Parts: sequence; C-alpha cells; structure tokens
Amino acid sequence: MDFELKTFDLADACRQKCDALVAVVTDDGMAGDDPVSRLVQDARKSGDFESKPGKLLQAWRVEGVAARRVVIAGAGDGSGKRVQAAVQAAVGGLRHKAIKRLVVALPGSAGDDAVRAAVVATADSSYAYVATKSKADGRAIERVTLSVPASVTAHRQAFDAARGTAAGIEFARELGNLPPNVATPTRLGDEARKLAKAHGFRCEVLGPKEVERLGMGSFMAVARGSEEPLRFIVLQYRGAAESQAPVVLVGKGITFDSGGISIKPAPEMDEMKFDMSGAASVLGTFRALGELKPKLNVVGLIPACENLPDGRSMKPGDVLTSMSGQTIEVLNTDAEGRLILCDALTYAERFKPRAVVDIATLTGACVIALGGVRSGLFASDDNLARALQEAGDAALDLCWRMPLDDEYGDGLKTNFADVANVAGRPAGSVTAAKFLQRFAGKYPWAHLDIAGTAWKGGAAKGSTGRPVGLLVQYLLSQQDGKATATTKATAPAKAGRRKAAAR
Repeated sequence: MDFELKTFDLADACRQKCDALVAVVTDDGMAGDDPVSRLVQDARKSGDFESKPGKLLQAWRVEGVAARRVVIAGAGDGSGKRVQAAVQAAVGGLRHKAIKRLVVALPGSAGDDAVRAAVVATADSSYAYVATKSKADGRAIERVTLSVPASVTAHRQAFDAARGTAAGIEFARELGNLPPNVATPTRLGDEARKLAKAHGFRCEVLGPKEVERLGMGSFMAVARGSEEPLRFIVLQYRGAAESQAPVVLVGKGITFDSGGISIKPAPEMDEMKFDMSGAASVLGTFRALGELKPKLNVVGLIPACENLPDGRSMKPGDVLTSMSGQTIEVLNTDAEGRLILCDALTYAERFKPRAVVDIATLTGACVIALGGVRSGLFASDDNLARALQEAGDAALDLCWRMPLDDEYGDGLKTNFADVANVAGRPAGSVTAAKFLQRFAGKYPWAHLDIAGTAWKGGAAKGSTGRPVGLLVQYLLSQQDGKATATTKATAPAKAGRRKAAAR
C-alpha cells in the first residue's frame, strides 16, 4: 500500500478522483460550503449523524463529489485516539469493496497525533491475510492519499514515521499469521536474512552447533522435543557511531507451543502459532528501522524453536544449566518462553547495551490482569519504564507498569537448583518477570508481556502486530544518544509498588 500526504481542504478532496473519500469529522463540525460539509450539516440537523468516535454515515454518488463512495466518520475531539477509532471504522467498512484508491481527509484541527493515527489505522483496517489461501480477494487498497489543511511540511516527520511503523506492523502481522508448518525457526532466520540484505543490516543466524558452543543449555532443552532445528538470530542496525551503545530488543520465538510434556488443552491450541509474536515484533521493528533510518544503534536477538512433546523433550524435574551458569529446575515445561529468553538476555551482555527490552507472549496471567488493551510492562529502571510508557501512549500501543518487588521472587526458590522456572498461580506474570530479571542484572532492562495484545481470537482471529508501534516510537525517541535509562541497572521494587497502588 502506497501512502502520500497532500495539502488540500475538503472542497479539494471532493474533486479528487478516487474510489472512496473518508471525511473525518470532529465535534466542531464542518462549516464549509462543499458538498460533503453540506451533507454533514443536513444529517446533523435531522439527527442522522453525530460525531462520536466510530459513528459513520455512508453515501453513494454524492452530487459534486468525484469519489463513488463517501464515508463520514465521527472523531469526537479530534485527538489521535478518536481519529484512530474513526478511520478504523470507516476503512474497515470498505474492506470488502472494490477500493483501489482512497482519500482520507483530516479536519483542520488535526495534529501530528491524528496524522500518525490515521496512517496506522488505515493500514491496520485494510490488512487482509492471503498467504496460504488458494484465491486472493483482489480487493486490496493500493493507494491512500491523506489530506491535511495545514502545510505538509508541518506533518512530514510524523507522517513518515507512521508510514514506516505501518510497514513494520504489517510485516509482524503477516509473520504471526503464517501457520506453524510455514513459519518455522528456519523461516524466521530466512526472513531476518532478507531484511538484512534489503536494508543493509548485519545478520547472523546460528544453528544448534553454534548455540551449543555458546553454552545455551536452557534454550537447547526447550528445542530438544522438535525435529525442527532451533535458530538464534542476531540482527544489527547501525545508524550511529560504533562507539554508541545499542538498544537491544529480545523477541521470544516459539513458533509453536504445545506445552511440551506439560501439554496444553486441545481447545484453541492452534493459536499457539502466535507464540512467536515477540520475535515477529522484533523483525517488524527492524522492517520499520530500514524505512526510517534513525540515528541510533539497535540489536535484535531472537531465540527461535518449537516446544513439542517427544522422547527427548525436557521433563518436569529436569535441571538445566543456562548460559549464565545459573541452574534451573523445570517444574512446568509449558513455562518455556522464559527458558529461551534467559539465555538470550545473557548473550545481550556482550553488546554492552544502554538498555535491553524483551518482548514475549509469556503468561496467561497477564491476559487475566490486563486483558487485550494494554501490554504488561516490567522494568528494573524507572527512566526506561517511563520512556516505554510514554512511547506506548504516543503510538496508541498501550502498556501498564507492573511491580517487581523482591518478595515476588520467593516462590521461585527450589531445593534442587538455583531457581525454578515457575512459582505457582498467584501473580504469575510478575513471577515470570522476576525469573527473567535474574538474567538481566548488568544493564537497564524491561520486559513486555504481550500475551493479551499480540493477537485476537474468535471471529477476528489474527495477529495484531503489537507492540511494533510502541517499540518504533521508543527507538525514535532515543536518537542522537538521548538517554532515558540510568547507567546502572537497579530494581525499584518500591517504586513499582507505588505506581501500581497509585493507578
């Protein structure tokens, strides 16, 4: 999908030759004398339209309008969040129409937040998965013109960032939606190589022998039950001087999770193909970096494998030796994500990072806590947590900080190893984060639990591409060596508790 940003008012928009015109209307209304403004004014008087977010009025062949279809979309106060709802509703309603060219006209009050929201929402609502279907729909939108009454120059930076972000989100969604017999660890490695070749990244894809030499015993144990060979992917984007410490993104890449010996229930197990959404979000973020080319250094680490039951699979009661040298007692083989992430977090130390953020569909407990609205955010550093939270707010890809009090780690104690891989049902998302924190003590670290936000079930089943928007926004805020993390990693347990209580 091609996006372009142009400066013209609604009267000019009415003259654009296109298949559909979406006019975003705020509470301030439309006082113009063009055909669409008159339509809105008349509809309001008759009570047939109100500007609440997501409210639509559709019309066919409006006199004086070049577009075949006109969609009036309510956007309330015109904020980014309201514009997002308006555009999602409008473009979603056009998905199954023969729309090749679309014009989205923003109101005069539109700011950068509205521009970003409109681009990302258009791409999100028009996305359709066809990769493994025998017949494609053939109704994909090809070109989108976003019109703003103010100067294009004023919104160019926000527009370009949104366009790159949208490309990254779509890339992550497509990978996440692929079936597990296609999106194997090998396929993820191949996709990383393609990205590197297309955008000039450095890329290494390590196999079982290299991973064994690194001493990643925890990662290797998870992969033992599968015939698909594991892959450890290392991507490097260099947009700043070599001397500048990178941000490291670590993505969980379980391409299918049966639970292993601690096997999951059969219903909805197919959705465990989405357990590599953390990996997909890292690759999607690198896709955006290739477009945007920000001035910073970023490393992406993806441990990728399957978790399946087999005669060679790890068992409850096994003790593993991680890359860090810490031993881990496996009490539940379905808590495997943390077992592959911990070795990747140890590997991250070699880059002397300014910050490390891991992204994982880690716990069902986080779904219970936060649902599908916000990702769970855990951090050992207040400044890093604040930067990620602000990035999520700006990108409308929300997260919520959770506590990391030391006491939560007590349940991970065991008589037979340095740490157990689970601590029971209470505060399951927190104890999982406490496990990871043990391996991330040498740098500022944050963990995003995206189990509730990475995909949707039911009739809308599919990957969301989250949290690519949050990650891209965070990285853009870190350009030119701006620091949002302290140089020493600390564990502000009390601060985490205060935040949770205050909210």
